[in-house]
Amino acid sequence: MTSPATELLKTPLFDLHVALGARMVPFAGYSMPVQYPDGLIAEHKHTRASASLFDVSHMGQLRLVGSDAAAAFETLMPVDVIGLGVGKQRYGLLLNDEGGIMDDLMFVNTGDDLFVIVNGACKAADIAHIQNRIGQRCRVELMPDWALLALQGPQAVDALARLAPGVKKLVFMTGGAFDWKGVPLYATRSGYSGEDGFEISIHQDHADAFARELLKQPEVKPAGLGARNSLRLEAGLCLYGNDIDTTTTPVEAALNWAMQKVRRTGGERAGGFPGATTVLEQLDGSQPLKRKRVGLIAKERVPVREHTELQNAAGQKIGEVTSGLLGPTIDQPIAMGYVTPDFSANGAEVFAMVRGKQVPMVVAPMPFVATRYYRG
Repeated sequence: MTSPATELLKTPLFDLHVALGARMVPFAGYSMPVQYPDGLIAEHKHTRASASLFDVSHMGQLRLVGSDAAAAFETLMPVDVIGLGVGKQRYGLLLNDEGGIMDDLMFVNTGDDLFVIVNGACKAADIAHIQNRIGQRCRVELMPDWALLALQGPQAVDALARLAPGVKKLVFMTGGAFDWKGVPLYATRSGYSGEDGFEISIHQDHADAFARELLKQPEVKPAGLGARNSLRLEAGLCLYGNDIDTTTTPVEAALNWAMQKVRRTGGERAGGFPGATTVLEQLDGSQPLKRKRVGLIAKERVPVREHTELQNAAGQKIGEVTSGLLGPTIDQPIAMGYVTPDFSANGAEVFAMVRGKQVPMVVAPMPFVATRYYRG
């Protein structure tokens, strides 16, 4: 029996999930829907073809308020925060003092503050870290009473625009304040599926009614964590705790694109973030990498799961799979994982050890399925 101390938290949409017949599982301390009666594959394919609604209210939402907020937040990440325009969103990485990734996150300059979304499993540690490091320079406002919904898929814009018409003007990685029947909401045109879509922050008191209204739209069906995982893997997106963690640096994780020039060696505000020496030396090649994150496709129809050992042809260990499954859209077993640099080039052949047998895999570029973000 679960003791009260370990009792799972519920999102504001818990009753709706149960009513829809979801299979609920523990995730990041919450009871979350892993799938609905249609099943993971159908939910995945519906997202790619139409639009799916995901509950991501387990994630942490906070606001950094004050004139020094951007400069302060920049001291925690190898990312350009100061230069982010109003209404623009960016991907960020909280680093520890060794350059390891404490969490990945999204933040948007609303014009009044920085609105930050962090991973559910990391939110308590992230908030404590942010408060501790920059709480004297800006106000850290927590938003525990706000739900977060993700509407993802090529027809997401049509469905959401019936409820909040202004969202059509957003493009990928931008956000804005809207209202639905007088209820304020903040939407960004972004997500975790590789498709066009939105993430919508709304007060918990209105989340259930808003979700039900979205589900009434002909394009929209509910989708759970299972489809969210298969969609993001096909899109080549990292899952914190699997593909990145405190033992991986941004460069090992092949997240160089997330570190803007202004924060790199020679940039106007180079360094000045935790682990800067290591990260900048890895970026410019003066500190060689021991491993690198890559995409992998199996040559046989054998799913290769996380923690599977990767070997060279001679049977020597060269790495490990961190995420893997049979991709429903690509219809092949795909994975991502870390290999030594000499096996990191596209086309390199490696072998996954599945039940004592070598399964040949080839290093492949990501995303595995072309992303379809709306850039205007």
